[in-house]
Parts: sequence; structure tokens; C-alpha cells
Amino acid sequence: MKRRKHYNVVAAVVEVDGKVLCMQRGTTRYSYTSHRWEFPGGKVEEGETPEQALHRELLEEMALDVEVHELLATVTHDYPDFTITLTAYRCTALTTAFTMREHASSRWLPWDKLPTLDWCAADKKLISGFSNTPSKL
Repeated sequence: MKRRKHYNVVAAVVEVDGKVLCMQRGTTRYSYTSHRWEFPGGKVEEGETPEQALHRELLEEMALDVEVHELLATVTHDYPDFTITLTAYRCTALTTAFTMREHASSRWLPWDKLPTLDWCAADKKLISGFSNTPSKL
């Protein structure tokens, strides 16, 4: 049996005025991630800390500069073609302006509305795992 590729991925939970930044993926090679919503972020490259990767990915994909704060949650998810360990960090955006270079759409949603989007499975696990209220984040 062929072993699936594993990726270490980081995600930014960016909150401004009680709303969280949600990004919609465009068409991907996998139907189960195409057009799904996610927290912005990306893969951790060899030699990077998760915080460095998150900062780099947001600058590359969105021209969004952030301060990375504490770790919020980590989940592992087995997709049909690969597995990921997704680690979310609370981040502060140094500006709310950004450029979508990789995503199809974006929304700023209040915490209680996050479950209304069609999330990638790993991000959906993160949302259900956030035990802290927004005021504690």
C-alpha cells in the first residue's frame, strides 16, 4: 500500500473587531478542497519555524503582514490523497488590506457564523476544537 504524503501546515486566525478572516480556495486538483474555505496559511518549509512559515505564507499569498501570537490548536486530518497536521495561531494583522493572489474570495465573519461556510475538513476540525471564546483569544 502506497504511503500518503504528510504536510505540516500552519493557519492564521486573524480577528479584527470581532470578525475572523476566512479565505476561499479556488479550484484545486482535489474536489474535496476546491472552493472550500480555510484560514490563511500554508506549508512549513524545511528549516522554518511554524511562526516563520506563517509570516512568509501570508506575505507571499496575500501581501498581508501579521504578528504571530500564541498557538490556538493543532489537528491532524487524513484526506484521501494526503494527510496534514494543521496548527493554528492567533495573529494580529498589521493592516486589514490584502491582495488575493491564491484565493477566490474572502470574508470577515463573527465567530458564531464560522460554521456556516463550507470549510476544508481540517479547518472545520479546528473550528470545532476552539474551546476558547473569542474574548479569550
